[in-house]
Amino acid sequence: MPAALRLEIAGSLRLFGGLPAVLRLVREDLAALEIDAQLAVAATPLAALWLARAGTSDANAAVCTDLPATRAALAAVPLAALELPPPLARRIEGFGLRRLGDLLALPRASLGARLGKPFLVDLARAMGEVADPQVFFVFPERFEQGLELPAPVEAAPVLLFAARRLVAALAGWLAARNAAVREIEWRIDHGHGAATSLPLAFSAPVHQALRIERVLKERLDALSLSAPALALHLSVREIAPRDARSHVLFDGAGQRHEALVDLMDRLVARLGPQAVRSLACHADHRPELASRADPGKAARDKPALVTPPRPLWLVDPPEALCEVHGRPQRAGPLALLAGPERIESGWCDGGDARRDYFIATDSKGRWLWIFRDPRPPGGWFLHGWFA
Repeated sequence: MPAALRLEIAGSLRLFGGLPAVLRLVREDLAALEIDAQLAVAATPLAALWLARAGTSDANAAVCTDLPATRAALAAVPLAALELPPPLARRIEGFGLRRLGDLLALPRASLGARLGKPFLVDLARAMGEVADPQVFFVFPERFEQGLELPAPVEAAPVLLFAARRLVAALAGWLAARNAAVREIEWRIDHGHGAATSLPLAFSAPVHQALRIERVLKERLDALSLSAPALALHLSVREIAPRDARSHVLFDGAGQRHEALVDLMDRLVARLGPQAVRSLACHADHRPELASRADPGKAARDKPALVTPPRPLWLVDPPEALCEVHGRPQRAGPLALLAGPERIESGWCDGGDARRDYFIATDSKGRWLWIFRDPRPPGGWFLHGWFA
């Protein structure tokens, strides 16, 4: 029996630009999911269900925006579309009735005596004569969904076409929960208990279907199947609240950030996690220890220290500089622009550091980050370059 889904759309028509726009979006989403469906719009939930089951070749015939139009359209609905219990359907068929209009033309009291009160209540609900409260759909707490393939697939890249259906479902689930996903897992079933696990981890939480598909494509292009694939299964390992921060309106900062994150995820998927490293802030005032390779969520969730400007490129180890009359030199004298900034840390772990940092420029106009060590034997050192 075909499945049915009833949606209350009256409160959303203005948001989406009217009824034609809503219907167009629904049809586009159904086409993307490769789902054959019959749409109907009516003033009552049960009438919409019966009209959709009846089907029509005219796209406008099943769109009834008010109660009079709904009642008129119901008159032409075949009784088979009501999907009545077999004993009740046979009894009505024995009356020689074929359409709902034929049934509605008979006295209600007589119908109730012959067909029962529950059926009369359904008729009244469909006609808008009594209330028809609905049970709201509740999205599941976890996302797990599978898809049987129409035929065995031997090449992994071909699976992307079928996987788009599961990705679209995941994107809808995330949108309903206002969430994003950090990790998902694909399972490719080969039959007889054999399966291939394909985990995907993202450098930042993601909710867009297109970004998930791009990373999946890179993994599938590099995957060799041990046996033909018979089914796909997608489950979510970890979700996070969707980032609600506003991006800059005109300079595209948000788009550039998303493009960078997307590129990193695709490189990881293509080259492997060991080939692409990311950095995470670490709560340490010593510049050489203020960041480290990101091992996972624990490091990403630690807040960074609020510090003055820092150079992108650190010199490791710091380069000793000459000093003439107390002034640091590097291919000529350096001009001190800002400072000092005292950094004193590391006494508790054996890496004691005491430094006075300055921002300086050299004779070529390059910006340097230098420090003076106040402890004997002292001296000036170059520790970084500003872009």
